[in-house]
Amino acid sequence: MKMWTSSVLSLLGLMLGTGLSYSQAPSFSVSPSMVAPATDGKVWGGLIYASNGEVGGMDKKLLPSGLQDLSQRLAKVFSFAHFELLGHHNQDVFRQYESWVVPSRDLFLKVDSKGPAEGGGVNLHLQFWQEQQVLVKTDAMLRVDSPLFIGGPKWKDGQLIFVLMLTRQEK
Repeated sequence: MKMWTSSVLSLLGLMLGTGLSYSQAPSFSVSPSMVAPATDGKVWGGLIYASNGEVGGMDKKLLPSGLQDLSQRLAKVFSFAHFELLGHHNQDVFRQYESWVVPSRDLFLKVDSKGPAEGGGVNLHLQFWQEQQVLVKTDAMLRVDSPLFIGGPKWKDGQLIFVLMLTRQEK
């Protein structure tokens, strides 16, 4: 019994000693470029419910600075009188990785950068998804303050609209 106890104590001391040596790992610095992937810009995506009946409306505090007149812009394109922001999401557009703009649990947009656009902006490949199904695939060029409107499926007494806007261009 004495031998077993001393063996356990020796093993415990060895484990504690090993643990101490691991806690003194060599130090090194990590630069931001090692952690964050390169981006081609930042986009804002919003899911809008358009209807001719009364809806909740737009909270302008939730809109990016270049879209304060979003309801008026949408009314010029879609034949609805009222627009409600159901959800929104800001997302970096990564150069070598897909990005997802997810303003709701059921509707979202996959964004793949195709690089900077001539004259400013960014070229994108977009896939508009509803749950597990792709509804639309397209290529688009986004510029700051020039939103893209994607007419989505009919919903309730109106239609869902996806709005995508480049909000800032990375240098």
